[in-house]
Amino acid sequence: MRHPGNESLRSGGSQRGEQLIKEGRRRFLSEFQKYIRELECLLETCSTGDEGSRVKLRTIAHTMKGSAPVFGLNRIGEISARLLDLWEEDSASLTDKTKVRTLLQPSRQLLSELHMEYEIYRKELELEGADSRRSQGVLATQSRLLIIDDDPVLRSYLLRSLQYDGYEVMEASDVESGKRLLRQHHFDLIILDLMMYPQSGYELFDFLKEDPTFKWLPLIVLSGRGDLQDKVQCFFLGADDYVTKPFQYEELAARIYSLLHRNKGFEQMAFRDPLTGVFNRRYMDQQLQRELQRIERYPTPITMAFIDIDRFKSINDTFGHSAGDVVLQGLANVLQNRMRVTDLIARFGGEEFVVVMPNTTAEEGERVLGEALQVVRETAVARDEVREYRITFSAGVAQWREGLTAEQWIRLADTAMYNSKANGRNRITRIYQDEKQLPLKEEQRKLKKLLVADDDEIIRSFIVNTLNHLPIEIIQAVDGRDALDKLRTEEVDLCILDGMMPRMDGLTLLHELRRDKSLAGHQAKVIMLTARKKEEDMQQGLLLGAEEYMAKPFSIVELEIRVKRLLDITDQA
Repeated sequence: MRHPGNESLRSGGSQRGEQLIKEGRRRFLSEFQKYIRELECLLETCSTGDEGSRVKLRTIAHTMKGSAPVFGLNRIGEISARLLDLWEEDSASLTDKTKVRTLLQPSRQLLSELHMEYEIYRKELELEGADSRRSQGVLATQSRLLIIDDDPVLRSYLLRSLQYDGYEVMEASDVESGKRLLRQHHFDLIILDLMMYPQSGYELFDFLKEDPTFKWLPLIVLSGRGDLQDKVQCFFLGADDYVTKPFQYEELAARIYSLLHRNKGFEQMAFRDPLTGVFNRRYMDQQLQRELQRIERYPTPITMAFIDIDRFKSINDTFGHSAGDVVLQGLANVLQNRMRVTDLIARFGGEEFVVVMPNTTAEEGERVLGEALQVVRETAVARDEVREYRITFSAGVAQWREGLTAEQWIRLADTAMYNSKANGRNRITRIYQDEKQLPLKEEQRKLKKLLVADDDEIIRSFIVNTLNHLPIEIIQAVDGRDALDKLRTEEVDLCILDGMMPRMDGLTLLHELRRDKSLAGHQAKVIMLTARKKEEDMQQGLLLGAEEYMAKPFSIVELEIRVKRLLDITDQA
C-alpha cells in the first residue's frame, strides 16, 4: 500500500496528535489520584521493611515518570523521576529499616508536590471546558438539525429558537417527510416527537437502524408521556436522550449542544480521516460487517469500488507532500459530491479510497464511478497559490456475492483496481457477478501485524489510537506474560515492548522471543520503550536483537515513522 511521507505526517498528523494527547491527559489525570493514594499507603508499608511494597512503589513511580510527559504533564514526570531515584539509588541498602526511614520524609514531600501539580493541571482542564462552552456558537453554525413533530406550534417554536442560536434547522410534520429529508440531506442530530399520527415516532427507529449512514446520528426523543417503559424502550431502540413535555428550552438546548459536541469529537477521533474528512479504515471495517449482516436478512445488491490515484508518488516528489495532501482532499471532495449520502466513502490508506454503494449493482456502480472519473479528467481537483493539480485514478468495482467475507470482497475490488493499473491506468475495471476471484499477490495484500505490550493501559491505548489509521492489524498485551502467550500463536511482524512490565519485563520477553524458535512470532522486529535511560539497558536490548530503542516520553510522529519504516509501509509508484 502507498502512504504519505514523513513531512505529511508532521503537518497532517499534528491535529490528530493534539486530540489524542488531550484525551490521554484527561484519562491520566483521572487515574492520577489513585496512584497518589496508593503511593501513600505503600510508604507506610515500606517503613516496616516489606520488599513487595518497595517493588510496587518503584513500579508506580516508573510508570508515572514515563507516561506523564507523553501527555505534556512534564512536572509530574520530573517529580516521579526524583521519587524513583530515591528508591533505586541503592537497592541493597533498602533492606536496612533505618535507611528506609530516612527516605520517608523526602518521599512524602514529593507526594505533596504531586498533589499540587494535580490541582494545577485539573484547573487547566476546567478552563479548557469553559473554552468549550464558549465555543457553542461555532458548533451551532456547523450543525444541521432535523425536527420531526406533528404539532405545528411547538415545531415552529423550536425551529425559530434553534435558528436564533445559530443552527441550521429543517422540519418535518410526519415520519415519511422526515425520511425523505434524511435521504436528501446530511444532518447532525434529530429531534423526534414520539406520539404522532398516523405514524408514531417509533416508526423512524427501524429506518435509522437499517441504514449504516444513520447508525451514529444522535437522536433526542420528545414525548408528552413520562412513562418509564417508554423511556426504557426508546433507549434500547437507540435514542440518545429522552425529554418529557413540557420542557424548558434552555435545558433542551444544553442537551443538544452536549450531544453534538460529544458526537463530533468522537467521530473525528474515532471514525474520520483527519486529512480528507472521509471515514477511516476502522469505521469502514465496522460498517462492512454491519452491511453484510443486513444483506443476510434483507438481500439487496451492494457494490464496492477500490480507487487509487495514478502516479501519486510523482506529485509528492515533484511538488512536495503538501501538494499531495491537497490532491487527496480534492479527490475526497469530488467523491463526496458525486456519491449519495447513503454511500460510504473511506480512505483506505495513502492515496487509496474505498466507496461502498448499498442497493447498487456492479453496472450501476461502474457508471457512477465513471462520472466521477470524468469530472476528475476534465477539471483540476485542487489548486494552490502556484498551480492547479490535475489527476486521474484507477479503480476496481466488485459486487458482493453470497459467500464472500468482507476481506475477500475488498481483495476482489483491489485486484480489479490493479488490473486497471496494468492496462494503462485512468480507467475502471469491473469484476462480473459470476467471475472467479482473480489470483492475488499475497505479499502485497496481507496486513502486517503489530503487537503493543505495555501494562499502562493509557499509554497502550494512546499508541493504538496513534497507529490505527495505518493499514496494519494491531493486537494488545497487558503485560509480559500475556505478550509471550500471544507470540506463541500469532505471526507478529513488529512488537512494541515496554521495558518495565509485571510478570515479565521487556528484556526478558525479548530474550525469550529470540531464544525460542517455536514461537510463531519469533522473527518479529522489536521497538523497546522505556523510561530508564541507562546505557547498559539500551546495549542489552540492542544485543538481544531489538531494532529500535525509544525512551519515554516519546514523539508520536517519530514512533509512527519508525513503525512505518520497520513494516516497510512506504509510498510506491
